[in-house]
Amino acid sequence: MDKERFTNEVLANERSMYYVAKSILGNDEDCADAIQNAILGAFSSLKTLRNDKHFKTWLTRILINECYSIIRKNKKMVSYDEYMDMDMDMPDSSVEYSEVYMEIQALEEKYRVPFVLHYVEGFSLKEISVMLGSSEASIKMRLMRGRNILKKQLSTL
Repeated sequence: MDKERFTNEVLANERSMYYVAKSILGNDEDCADAIQNAILGAFSSLKTLRNDKHFKTWLTRILINECYSIIRKNKKMVSYDEYMDMDMDMPDSSVEYSEVYMEIQALEEKYRVPFVLHYVEGFSLKEISVMLGSSEASIKMRLMRGRNILKKQLSTL
């Protein structure tokens, strides 16, 4: 794959990358960092891509690894009082999200990530199992449990 094709493929997958990063990190600044680092990492290791038709899956796997790396770097303990002070200082967001979006974001990560990859991004169960390093059966189970949790949460609204 040459530089021009790489650039075109990255641009074609830009929105998908954002949704995946957002489902893991939640913070727009961290999402931007993860995406940028994933693109740089992908470009520098482009020779490891065996088949160009698997580019999106390959790039998404790199992005997921980068997201988890950012989580590890940002992990720190905050006292309850500091957390409450931070929460009070935060301005109200001008962006309003739908109730469904907020419920998806509230899912545990082990359900949220496969849910977004499958239902929002359209990845197959096989692709998701490769990306997350789990069996297809466990991905199916996580999707089913995530749907059930969402159904229960949305029925109470």
